[in-house]
Amino acid sequence: MAYVISDSCVSCGACEPQCPVGAISQGDTQYEIDAASCIDCGSCAGVCPTGAISQE
Repeated sequence: MAYVISDSCVSCGACEPQCPVGAISQGDTQYEIDAASCIDCGSCAGVCPTGAISQE
């Protein structure tokens, strides 16, 4: 089950460097997680200051 980033994302960028497989990138309005690349490790969710990242 891949992690997803909700509309609560403030594009701070804290999550991107935490992803060991590079599944997170800046989208048009917020960061996005590529579900096909996500390995469900949860590293990103632990550093999100707004709690915008959760399992789908």
